[in-house]
Amino acid sequence: MRIIRGKYKGRRVPAPSGFKARPTTDFAKEGLFNILENVYVDFESSPTALDLFAGTGSIGLELASRGCRKVVSVEKDFKHWQYLMRVQKELQAQEWLPLKGDVFKYVHTCKERYDIIFADPPYALENLKDIPDVALPLLAEEGLLVLEHGSTYDFSAHPRFVEHRNYGSVNFSFFQ
Repeated sequence: MRIIRGKYKGRRVPAPSGFKARPTTDFAKEGLFNILENVYVDFESSPTALDLFAGTGSIGLELASRGCRKVVSVEKDFKHWQYLMRVQKELQAQEWLPLKGDVFKYVHTCKERYDIIFADPPYALENLKDIPDVALPLLAEEGLLVLEHGSTYDFSAHPRFVEHRNYGSVNFSFFQ
């Protein structure tokens, strides 16, 4: 995993062998952050972010690196969470908070609102289609939800859908 821009730019944090997560490709991540910076997010305003299904932590770290004052990354798998905690400690990334827990339980108990929410659930997740409705209540006014998903999903009929972007096998749907 490589951090593209910001204060942790150029840092490479290799995931342990046997890691089950499917990290967002560098190509897709670069495209996503170009869109975020040029269209949707003013990182100089120190937004807050929520990273659901954190996996390798690649997106959460990129958000922290680019200027988010607080990034909460939620990951259910214990070994993945341990890895995230190790990386957080190595980078001394105080603005990045990896939490071990179930995403669906977290969103139902969370009282905070976030400027940016990124969700990268397993593509085979049974209730992936429900993610926008589950996550949007945590979005701050003027905030943005980005959902990474496979090509079999089309969220364009959702009332808060804004746009869709495709980077090879990686698809992003944006909601406001």
